[in-house]
Amino acid sequence: MSRPRRERLSEVDNAWLRMEQPTNLMMITGVLVFDRPLDFQRLQAVYQARLLRYRRFRQRVVQTLRGNYWELDAEFDLRRHLHRRALPGAADKAELEALASDLQSTPLDFSKPLWQLDYVENYRDGSALIVRLHHCIADGIAMIYVLLSMADGAGEARVTPSRAAPRPERDVLGRLFAPVTGTVESVLRLARRTLTEGGRLLLHPMRLYGYLGQGAGAARELANLALMSQEPATVLQARPGVNKRVAWAEPLPLAEVKAVGKALGCSVNDVLLAAASGALREYLLGRNGEMGADLNLRAAVPVNLRPLKDAHKLGNYFGLVLLELPVGEASPLARLYRLHHTMAGLKNSTQPVVTFALLGLLGLVPAALQLPTLNYLSRKATAVMTNVPGPNDALYLAGGRLSEMMFWVPQAGEITLGMSILSYHGRVHFGLTVDERAVPDPHALLARFGQEFEQLALIALLGGGSRPPDAAGFARRFGLQDTTTD
Repeated sequence: MSRPRRERLSEVDNAWLRMEQPTNLMMITGVLVFDRPLDFQRLQAVYQARLLRYRRFRQRVVQTLRGNYWELDAEFDLRRHLHRRALPGAADKAELEALASDLQSTPLDFSKPLWQLDYVENYRDGSALIVRLHHCIADGIAMIYVLLSMADGAGEARVTPSRAAPRPERDVLGRLFAPVTGTVESVLRLARRTLTEGGRLLLHPMRLYGYLGQGAGAARELANLALMSQEPATVLQARPGVNKRVAWAEPLPLAEVKAVGKALGCSVNDVLLAAASGALREYLLGRNGEMGADLNLRAAVPVNLRPLKDAHKLGNYFGLVLLELPVGEASPLARLYRLHHTMAGLKNSTQPVVTFALLGLLGLVPAALQLPTLNYLSRKATAVMTNVPGPNDALYLAGGRLSEMMFWVPQAGEITLGMSILSYHGRVHFGLTVDERAVPDPHALLARFGQEFEQLALIALLGGGSRPPDAAGFARRFGLQDTTTD
């Protein structure tokens, strides 16, 4: 019998595979809430007909001395990946969060394709799905695309198999996949060249500076990353353990967030980041009792580098920026404008493509060298923060309407906190994944997110729906350019 055809993992996907540690499992976890119980047989049929068109979900990872490969699982059975569960007690949010936390702390089975779906048949008046897959299969943006392609069409009455996966509408994709143009596109070509010639670069590592130096400040970004200080000590810098917890807040109306942003001359993203920064500040004050006014904590923020034409491809195609969160600043408005200024400065940064190239190189070096390098880099951030614009219209899956949606990416190295922001169907969902050693009470942090947004909403209301009169004053105070608009 001939051996099944194998396909080598890409360098970046290989890096994510090898990041797996008992204290930080490299899983993307999602929770999907439906307004009614789903028919389990129909759900199975949807996954059989739509998900399995992506061959990666039928492939397992084979790890050998010569490298790591994808190989079709000769014993693949959908029933081994799709489980049915019932919540105990009140079958409410607390019970669903507890189950999701247990699953988040449980490794996937590496003898099978690295994904799992748990159907919860009795959540409130409806049902829920808890989805887990290894990060080496795909990044968060790719998984949103897969979810969109699996959704029911308008008026669909039954599941019809098709060889080609359905494509989501282009306006939805346009919000997910920002165009990669200009300077970023030129540096992306260099990043691809870096990965292609990775073997020679390992023998002559100084060539990396030459390649990246051709791309509009990329060498400077590489030097800045290497020389960047480690994060200041807080209670969040704990040694990771094996127990993780996930939790999510009640969603905010997206229209209200947009109105606050418009009134204060900032983007929706600025407002949400400011609320998250304020929540971190108040949580740390509650734990520590004091805080320096100049305290900044960095969040590693994924940035999509996948062009729209490649939206259907799986794998990992994103870089990272290290965003400073001004948690020491006591004024909610000052925090907002500082973040607004910082985000404006990151728009033309080559940091994402530099980190993308570094991930590829980590996937090439011997595994024994990857972990210490990763731990060194992870000490430069306190949290991972994702912010994904989801579809405006409601999605339907297996005949049920998707009412809430949240997902979390893993925390690599020694990072213990993940913060996720996802907009869907006119609402903004905010969730946490935490290490119990660092954040034993995630709901205390969650509650402060809504409170911080309410403070910004009150400031916007008092400003009469236009730019607050002290906006320029705050900009001068911090030596910033006043980039707000009327």
